[in-house]
Amino acid sequence: MSGPKITVVGSVNLDFVATAPTLPAPGETVTGATLARHPGGKGANQALAARRLGAQVALVGRVGVDALADEALALLRAEGVDLSACEADARAPTGVALIAVSAEGENQIVVAPGANAAFGPERLPAAIDGALVCQLELPVETVAAAVARASGFVCVNLAPAADIPDAVFARADLLVANEAEARFYGERLHRAAGQVAITLGARGAELWRGGERLASAVPPSVEVVDTTGAGDCFVAALTVALLEGRGYEAALTFACAAGALAATRPGAQPSLPTRADIEARS
Repeated sequence: MSGPKITVVGSVNLDFVATAPTLPAPGETVTGATLARHPGGKGANQALAARRLGAQVALVGRVGVDALADEALALLRAEGVDLSACEADARAPTGVALIAVSAEGENQIVVAPGANAAFGPERLPAAIDGALVCQLELPVETVAAAVARASGFVCVNLAPAADIPDAVFARADLLVANEAEARFYGERLHRAAGQVAITLGARGAELWRGGERLASAVPPSVEVVDTTGAGDCFVAALTVALLEGRGYEAALTFACAAGALAATRPGAQPSLPTRADIEARS
């Protein structure tokens, strides 16, 4: 693969996924579930998604010194993501996500971040070449420092929603948020200097800049199995498409298709589509 060069600074988790007929209400116990384990974490998911779409990808992250670390990194390692800057932290365990998935593919997620939460700015490389992709499953100060050290295109996935410095909004070339996150940030999103992508679930996505809508797109119709990782796939696909020089509408359409296909299979990383998968649906 000889596509765009992308560094992902982000989280690495191992996902424990319980698929049940329904999701529990507060205080309710739901039984009859099946359990699976999959590599996950927003950073790792986005790194693998970009790799499967043809990018040259390095992941900067942290895992623990424990039995979960190798399993959490297995798919990334097998598919050629550069893990030389993904180090083990003896002070904290590998991050874990507990995910409940309903028969309709909707999910509930609780994350125990472990080593991700202990990843401070002092552990970042001094400079970040090529494009940078970040999310907010690391400490905000680490994300802000990574953005400040980047020399190329910067994408920040504003998930999970958190208060971030104005400098990140000013520097990012692309911000990505879902509808709930967009409500959290409000008009601050549209005062950002770069492009803003807002995902709308099954209704697709919109791309904005300075309060002006640049493009909108809808995903292909698919049978949803598990939405875990679909948003991460969208982020990676939109970044890759923009770096390849696609127009706004074409890039957004490509990203919507990628996110939709990621929802057709179980697990965050196992479900991530290749470029051939997406082109076959075009």
